[in-house]
Amino acid sequence: MAFNLQWADSKPTPWTLGKIVCIGRNYAEHAKELNNPIPAKPLLFIKPSTAAVDIAQPLVLPEGQGECHHEAEVALLVGDTIRKVSPEEAMTNIVGVGLALDLTLRDLQSQLKEKGHPWEVAKAFDGSAPLSGFIPCGPTCEQFLEINLNVNGQQRQQGSTDQMITPMAELVSFISHIFTLEAGDVILTGTPAGVAALNSGDTFEMSIKNRQHKSLLQVSGSVVA
Repeated sequence: MAFNLQWADSKPTPWTLGKIVCIGRNYAEHAKELNNPIPAKPLLFIKPSTAAVDIAQPLVLPEGQGECHHEAEVALLVGDTIRKVSPEEAMTNIVGVGLALDLTLRDLQSQLKEKGHPWEVAKAFDGSAPLSGFIPCGPTCEQFLEINLNVNGQQRQQGSTDQMITPMAELVSFISHIFTLEAGDVILTGTPAGVAALNSGDTFEMSIKNRQHKSLLQVSGSVVA
């Protein structure tokens, strides 16, 4: 079933979901926790639209492929074409901010990395990109944002946009010089430290807060397999 992009109030957006552009290792502490080097340039990969599912619906994890880790991320929704823009222009066509999980088959990813193979099998499978609805925004999306993930009532991940190695405007600009971004595309901006395995029966809560710690968006969900 095709994923429908929605606003946080559950009203539909006018766009059809396109590609999901992701960045790896955009928080230094996350890179360190997995013993990965910090890249000199943003490390990009893509999930297809078929990876997207509603984050509020029970998540079904792949069976028999080892641990599946949560990676909590701020998601950006593209509202019009973005191609070869400067950081100063980059946020103009970002129309929404939301929450996402970059689900990762960690054991499989480690095997792929050892062989020098691409990660898509471990990161782009069906259901690997749970997405929330989006809060409408414009260039002000670049304001300070704090992301939190609790699993089974315990905090797992917490980070903020000012901890990003490549800030959001610079990231959108960088991506736009490689991939043309189109209306309905989504950008996942990287995950803070604290990634760990999800298991059947887990429940989780995610939120985005502003600098005054006011909650802008909250979602909750569960894992069924």
